[in-house]
Amino acid sequence: MADNNNQQLQIELKPEVAEGTYSNLAILTHSSSEFVADFIQMMPGMPKAQVRSRIIMAPEHAKRLLMALQDNVRKYEQQFGAIRLTQAQQEEGRTIAPFSIKQGEA
Repeated sequence: MADNNNQQLQIELKPEVAEGTYSNLAILTHSSSEFVADFIQMMPGMPKAQVRSRIIMAPEHAKRLLMALQDNVRKYEQQFGAIRLTQAQQEEGRTIAPFSIKQGEA
């Protein structure tokens, strides 16, 4: 039986993925067997917001992601100071980008 405890996971990051994708809105949904995270880009004056990426994961992985995000936000705030939200965002539990969608010309 092979001992997998001493092996390091090798991760490949392709250049086109390393560039990243900007998102300022995430919509999260779930069923009994999976969580779905749609990462969306909303831009002021644009009538439509586009889903840029969809990630589907098992509930256990979603909880691990939550814990990793909490840990990283805590570390970020220790190093750079508190991340400020407006009073309205804090009271409403608002999770969307801080601008409203208005009809406009691009």
